[in-house]
Amino acid sequence: MPRFFIPETLPQAGEYALPDDVVRHVQVLRMRADDEMRLFDGSGGEVRAILRDLGKRHARVELGERLTISRESPLTLCLAQGVSTGERMDFTLQKGVELGISVFQPLVTERAVLRLGGERAGRKTERWRDIVQAACEQCGRNTIPEVLPSMTLDAFLQQSLEASHRLLLSPVGNRRLADYAPPQGKVWLMAGPEGGLSDGEEQAAFARGWTPLALGPRVLRTETAALAAAAALQTVWGDLG
Repeated sequence: MPRFFIPETLPQAGEYALPDDVVRHVQVLRMRADDEMRLFDGSGGEVRAILRDLGKRHARVELGERLTISRESPLTLCLAQGVSTGERMDFTLQKGVELGISVFQPLVTERAVLRLGGERAGRKTERWRDIVQAACEQCGRNTIPEVLPSMTLDAFLQQSLEASHRLLLSPVGNRRLADYAPPQGKVWLMAGPEGGLSDGEEQAAFARGWTPLALGPRVLRTETAALAAAAALQTVWGDLG
């Protein structure tokens, strides 16, 4: 069943003209009149819709039943991810959505190869938000995770985070998930970029109340570490178990 995100509040009923980008998706999928789809606007739940009219540059649907469906995890999981290069960051965002991450905070760290600033940072953030939106369409989530503007690790550590656990993924960590009590609120994860965080960055995080989490004896790549941790957390404390 095709699913499309609508970046505005959907009407309660009647016919609705699809936005241009959704029209293009409908055309690519070769949908026809009377085909069914699901629409969601990020406020929770989704709406059944029937395609009634499709032209070269327009499409209208008839809105039907509203479905109160939540596919959100009972674990509120947030990820502070050191910005990585190429498709690694895209992959982390896409699969992180599938694994139930609710908030993504891109971090500029000492060893980050990709440097962001000014307009480039804004364009990257918008691209990452598009990736998250598309991942929600694919995996069935009706609430769009937040992608925060990128910031330096130092600035991030100065913030007061409301969290039950703040877990830093570290290859030198000696605490495993079993060593932590079940959370009573949000859980924040932090993962470094290619090459990881520097010793100074890790010590700064520990000084601000972050605690190390080990993921076994093998060193995981940046695009693997956060996702492996998210899967483990969802298995133990979330909805993958």
